[in-house]
Amino acid sequence: MVIQYINGIFYRMKAPSDLSFLHKYGAVFKIFDDQDSGNICFGVQNGPARYFIKYAGAETAEYNGTTKDAVERLKATVPVYEALRHKNLIKLLSAEEINNGFAVIFEWTDAVCMGKQYPESRLRFMSLPVEKRVKVFNDILAFHMHVAKLGYVAIDFYDGSIMYDFEKNETLICDIDFYQKQPCLNEMGRMWGSSRFMSPEEFIAGSGIDEITNVFLMGATAFALLGGELDRSFSKWRADIRLHPVALKAVSERREDRYHSLAEFASAWKEATIR
Repeated sequence: MVIQYINGIFYRMKAPSDLSFLHKYGAVFKIFDDQDSGNICFGVQNGPARYFIKYAGAETAEYNGTTKDAVERLKATVPVYEALRHKNLIKLLSAEEINNGFAVIFEWTDAVCMGKQYPESRLRFMSLPVEKRVKVFNDILAFHMHVAKLGYVAIDFYDGSIMYDFEKNETLICDIDFYQKQPCLNEMGRMWGSSRFMSPEEFIAGSGIDEITNVFLMGATAFALLGGELDRSFSKWRADIRLHPVALKAVSERREDRYHSLAEFASAWKEATIR
């Protein structure tokens, strides 16, 4: 492990790496070096404009694979972000090969991540009134209905993919790198993702990964935002009591017991709120 600096900001790397190419984009003001995907990310300012840059091509601290694989995976994300553009998705601006690696440039956001790896912002988010957290969930559900409509399936979505702008009360989604076009088959056994959000079929090689899989994901997300996460008992539920059985059905272990589409789940969710 080595410690390096850009603009007086330190970051960790597995091996020394020259990242001076970042000056092309502006002055680095923030560094995210704790990713296990092989990427390292930066907040960069150029005049009044600010950007979020995701780069693969260096040996990052938390990654155990090859830089070649990290670069290829990052390149493969570009058409996904382009296809799934949405008001609640972080905005892709450009991408390019640079410094023997690959950089993807997004519009900067002041939204903060609610993942467990960011305990301060997570605690702040979980302290929001339940009505605001329900709205965040509704935004996430609307985005994933958009994803399904375009023939994609969400993979590796978890609380670390959810960002919230406390000033604007806006939801943003990031890190959709592993979303795939249908049809999708589990060829790995245990797939990418947080087990807190993963359906049974995401652990079984040969299983189909589809919209019913994402119904489970949305149910798990509802419990993460509004209940006891893996403790899905009614006593831990903080939203409208009528929503609890809707979320519980969505996370049924057996696929045939879940809602058959995100639209069906969304309809049941909406109906429960107006009964």
